Amino acid sequence: MTTPMTQQIVLYGTEGCHLCDEARDILDMELAGNNRNIDYPYIDIVENDELLERYGQSIPVIQFIKSGHELFWPFDINDVRSFLRKEIEDG
Repeated sequence: MTTPMTQQIVLYGTEGCHLCDEARDILDMELAGNNRNIDYPYIDIVENDELLERYGQSIPVIQFIKSGHELFWPFDINDVRSFLRKEIEDG
């Protein structure tokens, strides 16, 4: 099932990044906890030179596509919850 959130949020990371795996787990927990069982794009920055330059030292990063707002590591579930809530309310 696709929801509007699916097209609003993206997680940037790369293969073999344990922090990226942790970020994905945190994001999944928060989304599942709010009954938002959705998929979101996980974009490997290594596959895009522009993203690699932009996020190479910053991953993992959660981004709202429409607003461009980003949440950079380190973050925990409370940070993700606040970030999502603010973007949804402002959106």
